[in-house]
Amino acid sequence: MWLADNGHERNEFLSNLRRPQMHSASAKGMNKPLVVVNFKTYASASGETAEQLALAMASHANGPARMVAVVSAFDLEAVRRVAPSLEVWTQHLDPVGQGGFTGWLEPHTALHRGAQGTIINHAEHKVSMEHVAQLMQQLPDDFPMCGCAADVDEAQHLAEIGPTFIAVEPPELIGGDISVTTADPSIVSDTVAVVKAVNPNVRVLCGAGVKNGADVAKAVELGAEGVLLASGVTKASDVAAVLADLTSSLA
Repeated sequence: MWLADNGHERNEFLSNLRRPQMHSASAKGMNKPLVVVNFKTYASASGETAEQLALAMASHANGPARMVAVVSAFDLEAVRRVAPSLEVWTQHLDPVGQGGFTGWLEPHTALHRGAQGTIINHAEHKVSMEHVAQLMQQLPDDFPMCGCAADVDEAQHLAEIGPTFIAVEPPELIGGDISVTTADPSIVSDTVAVVKAVNPNVRVLCGAGVKNGADVAKAVELGAEGVLLASGVTKASDVAAVLADLTSSLA
């Protein structure tokens, strides 16, 4: 369905595509550092447990960080209902319309069910750059989109498209116990430099192995404007304590 994600075809596609209006962050917490928690499909963050986790995050919604829950499409409506003060994104969207697209996640229904943003191109659900660009065309201008990048080169390609955020996450560190800010701090600072050179309006996040407030503080020190994490929160035995620690350096 998509053009080859490389070389001349990719460049020609992007040059011919109508450049979308730059997406802006929501007014709520626009300038705050972000703590974006990806619920994935963990049992501890799906169904009723997704609602419980969202409530815990909502208790920090007015704190020093812009809290964002990234939930399964199945949980969008329920999470929005139980935690209306929490910003809620979906984990994936496809650039399709309403019609014969069995199994795809089309944007109109996601917005109707309460999605306030989306991540795209996560390491566990890769897509082409054309997919990202075409999806941007279908989304409202004020609908945040966070493109995930495995490295600086992929971050640069995403910056050319211009999502609201780019989160750099080396895949080998995702779900591990060592934060990217410790294992490979240069990938964070280098990504910030490259992305800002291409498009200064794009905000850079970092993820992979992020677990605590020290990781968040280091990310900000390296130039990132927040973090994207998952298991550090979703699998925590004391979620409230972890959330408090994650935001402690931002107060």
